[in-house]
Amino acid sequence: MSKQTYKVCFCFSRRFRHTVSVAPDEIKTVFDNYSERGFMTVDLLHRFLIDVQKQDQATREEAQAIVNASSSLLHRKGLSLDAFFRYLFGVNNSPLASHEVNQDMDAPLSHYFIFTGHNSYLTGNQLSSDCSEVPIIEALKKGVRVIELDLWPNSDEDDIDVLHGMTLTSPVKLIRCLNAIREHAFDVSDYPVVVTLEDHLTPKLQA
Repeated sequence: MSKQTYKVCFCFSRRFRHTVSVAPDEIKTVFDNYSERGFMTVDLLHRFLIDVQKQDQATREEAQAIVNASSSLLHRKGLSLDAFFRYLFGVNNSPLASHEVNQDMDAPLSHYFIFTGHNSYLTGNQLSSDCSEVPIIEALKKGVRVIELDLWPNSDEDDIDVLHGMTLTSPVKLIRCLNAIREHAFDVSDYPVVVTLEDHLTPKLQA
């Protein structure tokens, strides 16, 4: 049974088992419609990309690249059923045919799903990793539009740290995080950035 590994919150990976080890009947039917003698050739894959995936701008060269990446050296002329099934679950087969904005973007903010970060300042796990502005910059460069910062007093209670409270994570100064957001908020997107603050500050620091 095959497995897939996904990045979670840009910090760690989780591995999931596929619930099926062979292609279901629906996939077999599609494969049969776009294959000859057990193989989906580059030309037939190209047709599949246009007809089924609705990738109208797909080229034969892109289809060849998929075959090259999904098949062994002995089968570069086409995809077997297993290779086709792996391609459909592959990381390069995004459910979005294009990353271009094609929706009405003039509605209120609450009308949209938003690419959201969680504990955006962590460089690793949530228990003992370092806190830094670097993961915030990386998230913004990936298009994240919501950044979460957990605010805590420093040891002298005269400044504000960002860290995952009640853990062994090492803090980063709030001002470094804010400067990173200011400098990189619109590197890849013109849409608003929402900063959520989990406030554990003293009344004096809140003021």
